[in-house]
Amino acid sequence: MPLYRLTAMAMALAALGGLQAAVAQTVPPTALAVNLTMPVDTASRQISVKVSAGLTKTRKLPTPALRAARKAMLAGTEIGPADLRALADHGDGLAAQKYVRLLATAIPPADPSDIAYYGSLAVSTGRVWSLPQAVAAMRQLDPETEPSKRKRAYIAMLYPHAWAGNTLALDAVIDLNGEGRLFGPMSEATRKRILEVDAKTGGRIFLRLALGLMQKPDRSPAEDAQLRDYLARAAKTDNLAVKTTSSNLLALLDGAGTKAVATQ
Repeated sequence: MPLYRLTAMAMALAALGGLQAAVAQTVPPTALAVNLTMPVDTASRQISVKVSAGLTKTRKLPTPALRAARKAMLAGTEIGPADLRALADHGDGLAAQKYVRLLATAIPPADPSDIAYYGSLAVSTGRVWSLPQAVAAMRQLDPETEPSKRKRAYIAMLYPHAWAGNTLALDAVIDLNGEGRLFGPMSEATRKRILEVDAKTGGRIFLRLALGLMQKPDRSPAEDAQLRDYLARAAKTDNLAVKTTSSNLLALLDGAGTKAVATQ
């Protein structure tokens, strides 16, 4: 890899720690992340999209036992994990939500794939409270072994929430798309849609995309140009944390590139 790329990447990533301190007065401490310095919009994470109606009629369940279990659950009676899972498999979003809560506190830890899948079923029926658990579980999954059926369920739930402006879902779409990641390489259609949604997020998505490229050790010239474009766009925002971080990273990249060329 050319010297200037190594130098620029190392300096820019090392600078993130210093930039966190530089913007700490404008960003709540709980909002600072290792890979990203920007405020988190808590309200936007509650944006909910009803992707699926789910199970709406108890009589549609195939067995008397399941119908009895659902009636008991709706009446406020606790039912067992097996019944919750079975009801969730038949589209009951409330059962899926209750099942995820059990899985999230299970000892030993439950299978992340189950948490991600049943969490997605719950969120798809309008129960956005399960989204943090579902997203956290998705980040643990192996792209090579995760069943395609479940991946489709994650995408069917995440994308509508992301396009509606839910920043937790939007961050997940960005982080889970790419070579070697859960959803595979990001399509151009997805990239364009992400950038359209960024108008609602104060430039934070441009910065996230830039940092993702910055951490890629083998960027092509086209990716270098894309990186600078993302940072330039983010630097124009009115969001002080995003503007400060992006402007400093641009300056570091420019300075590192100039110094590397001058010494060759």
